Amino acid sequence: MEVINYSILRNNLKEVLDRVSEDQEIYVVNRGDSNAVILSLDEYNSWQETLYLLSTEANRKSLEAAIERDKKGEFIVKDLIEE
Repeated sequence: MEVINYSILRNNLKEVLDRVSEDQEIYVVNRGDSNAVILSLDEYNSWQETLYLLSTEANRKSLEAAIERDKKGEFIVKDLIEE
């Protein structure tokens, strides 16, 4: 995570956006009285999906149980059936 001020961002916008989109870099823009965050759309969508999946207790428990089964090797590998 990089912290930059607004003036540096304005003068280097293309380079910053390139790093955000190509390298998944996250920038915190210090604006004095408030801050902003710049991150890629893929990263944002990933965070939103994680928040959604963890938004209910039932989902959290189901995911935790699946992770535990995976750690113990308790899974079945199946071939995909193509139609």
